[in-house]
Amino acid sequence: MTKSIDVSRARRETIACDEIIHFNNAGASLMPAPVSEALHNYLRSEEKIGGYETAEKYSESLEGVYSSAAKLINCSPEEIAFTENATRAWDLAFYSFRFKPGDKILTAVAEYGSNVIAYLQQASRLGVEVHFVPSDESGQIDTEALRNLIDDKVKLISITHIPTGGGLVNPAAEVGKIARAANIPFILDSCQGVGQIPIDVDAIGCDILCTTGRKFLRGPRGTGLLYVRKELIESLEPPMLDQHAAELITPYEYKMRQDAKRFENWEQFFAGKYALSVAIDYALSWGIESIQQRIYSLADLLRKKLSHIDSIEVTDEGIEKCGIVTFTSDTITPTEIKQALTVHKINVSTAKGSGSLVSFSARGLTEVVRASVHYFNTEEEIAYFIEILKTITEKGDPTIVSTMHGRRS
Repeated sequence: MTKSIDVSRARRETIACDEIIHFNNAGASLMPAPVSEALHNYLRSEEKIGGYETAEKYSESLEGVYSSAAKLINCSPEEIAFTENATRAWDLAFYSFRFKPGDKILTAVAEYGSNVIAYLQQASRLGVEVHFVPSDESGQIDTEALRNLIDDKVKLISITHIPTGGGLVNPAAEVGKIARAANIPFILDSCQGVGQIPIDVDAIGCDILCTTGRKFLRGPRGTGLLYVRKELIESLEPPMLDQHAAELITPYEYKMRQDAKRFENWEQFFAGKYALSVAIDYALSWGIESIQQRIYSLADLLRKKLSHIDSIEVTDEGIEKCGIVTFTSDTITPTEIKQALTVHKINVSTAKGSGSLVSFSARGLTEVVRASVHYFNTEEEIAYFIEILKTITEKGDPTIVSTMHGRRS
């Protein structure tokens, strides 16, 4: 049974809440005070006693990120690596596979652009074939089509859990069942999932998962996590190694670590690593199921209210929709909407360019407004957002500044 979120407490511990409406949590959320304090305390210690000395002082706490992350996604600490971001985590794992000409990679239409670039680079270098599994009528990956595409040439299934450009949640566990049955490695990019929805890598059946600290986990920028299933670790040699990831045995031989830390660098953002551990524990203290319930409820409300504005079209796909809400207007561009909302101290982002190119090209989209909520947001903020948006879009004038006062607390 989920517990209700104490929104008042969450907002007290998020110091910007009285100044801005932050609907850009899919870009980078607001760090809660305990996480920010941890980050600053670590940096102050580095200032006072030195970087190496601080790392030694905080050594036990720095190791805590592995056990905290393991608890978060249901794995062992030895299967976790700390990285500088989710993309680097994904790259380190993906580029460890030894593809041969004619090998196939299966991915989704709603795939993150950076991942697609990596697939295509390996196709150019090694003769790998990249196949986009069709979407079903809801927009999510068609698992029956995936099953039908599998043959002995398929060496990897790799999808994005929650795409950057919409509210879609792909059926990762169904993909995992198919991958396991065919004995094919499965990479899940859950950059937008971890911290927003419960993640159990064993139940999902993924062999590799990457995520970031800065989004729904509410950690600092410059932090990420990589999970690699222990049975797979030994067969993957990262494209880069140092003397943290491996040990030089003789002048002519080395030995890699046996755990997921073979994907790490020795030099790390230690302050961020410590703060990320605090952020994970903070999220767990609220309860991920409770966080998901609150986020989904707010997002559903936002979509409902947006659907009542004549000039707005909600562009989210999928059977299951998360806290990312995307839309367009027929009177004003997404970039102009974002700029106008900024005047009113409302943070949103836009999704455009290569990040969602494959999906957007298939759907005839070039750019959407992306409003992403978190558990510290409120129904009052949504009401204010809708009121401002109506004024902006109905007038078709991004320079309009509201004269409304006394908005939500």
